[in-house]
Amino acid sequence: MDGQRGNRPSQIIVGMFAILNNLLNTTRCGELLNSEMNTYSLIIHKSLNSVIMSLTRGQSAWVKSPSETQRSAFSSGCVLSDSANFSSWLVGVMDGDGTFYFTETNKGMWSFSFQISQSTYNLRLLYFIKSKLKIGFVTIDSKNSMAVYRVRNKKHILKYIIPIFDAHLLLTSKHFKYNLFKEAILISNNSMLSVEEKNLLISNLKFKSKKLPKNYVSPAWSVTLNSLSCKEDAIKVVNKSWLIGFTESEGSFYLVEKSPTRLVHAFEITQKLDFIVLKAIALIFDLTVTKKQTYSTVVTTNQKSIKIIANYFFKNMKGMKSLEYRIWERSFNKRKKGFEYLSNIRDLMRKIKSIRFDKNHKKI
Repeated sequence: MDGQRGNRPSQIIVGMFAILNNLLNTTRCGELLNSEMNTYSLIIHKSLNSVIMSLTRGQSAWVKSPSETQRSAFSSGCVLSDSANFSSWLVGVMDGDGTFYFTETNKGMWSFSFQISQSTYNLRLLYFIKSKLKIGFVTIDSKNSMAVYRVRNKKHILKYIIPIFDAHLLLTSKHFKYNLFKEAILISNNSMLSVEEKNLLISNLKFKSKKLPKNYVSPAWSVTLNSLSCKEDAIKVVNKSWLIGFTESEGSFYLVEKSPTRLVHAFEITQKLDFIVLKAIALIFDLTVTKKQTYSTVVTTNQKSIKIIANYFFKNMKGMKSLEYRIWERSFNKRKKGFEYLSNIRDLMRKIKSIRFDKNHKKI
C-alpha cells in the first residue's frame, strides 16, 4: 500500500481533516456564514470526526504532506465567485430539488413560496443559499429528517427571486410551473384587479399547474431547436455553474462492487423526466444515456471518464456533496491501494451520508 503498512492511527486521513476544517467552516467571500451555520458546522465536524476515527482505526494511513494538503484543501469555490455564476448554480439546484408553490389559504387569499428541500444531512447547502440571498428561512422536520429553505415574503420573491429565474432559465420541466407561479404572483400583486378577479385567475393557474403538458421542454433549449447532436449544442445551454448546482441536487459519487474483490468508482445522475437534460450532460462528459423502465440515467465507472468528471467538479461544490466528492476523488487517485482500502472508503461515505440532525441541529 504505497509502502505504508501497519496500524498508524495518529496519521489517519490527515489530509481529510484539513478538508473537513475548510469545508465545514467555509467563509463566503471572506465573511462567516450566520451563527446558525457556524453551530451546525461545529456539530457535524465532531460527528464526522467520530465516524472517520472509528471506521479507520487500525487501518493504513492516508498521508499528505503539508504543502500537498494545503493545495488540495477546499477554497470558497471559484465557479460561484460572482453573482451571475451563483444565480446559474442556484437555478441548477432548483432544477433538481426546488419547488415554486402557491396555494389558497383562505377564500380569495393566496400564499406563495419559493423552496428548496434537502435531507437534514445537507443543511449546509440550504444555509449557504440563505447567506447569499439574505432572505428567507430554513426549517427542519426532524420526524422526516428533511429541511427546507423557503422564501414566502411576496415582496422578496418579486424583488430577488423572479429576476434570477427570468435571467437564467430553468432547464427542466420545472420551468412550466415557474411560469405559472410567476404569473400568479404578479396577478396577486396587481392593484387594478379585484379580489374576486384575482382569485378566479389564480385558481385557473393552480388548476393548470397540476398537469404537465406531455413532452414539455423548457424554452431554454430553443437555441438548439430542442435537439442535441454534439457537445457544442449541449454547452450552448448547460453552463458549468448550472451543472454543478444540478449535481449538488441530483448527482451521486460512489463506489460500486464489480466482484467480491473489486470496487470501482462511479458517477451517476438520474431523472424521470427531461431526457434532453440528461442527454446534454452525457454529451458534456462523453457518456451515454441509459433508459430504464421508469427513469433515465447517465452513469459511468470508466476510469477515463471518472478522471474527467473528477477534474470538472474540483473545488466547486458548496453542500455536503462536496465532501462526498472529495473523499471519492481522493480515493480514486489512491485506488491502487486495493480492495480493503476502497471498502473502508465506501463504508466511510455510507456512514457520513447517514448523518441526520434534529431541529436543534443535534445529531440524531
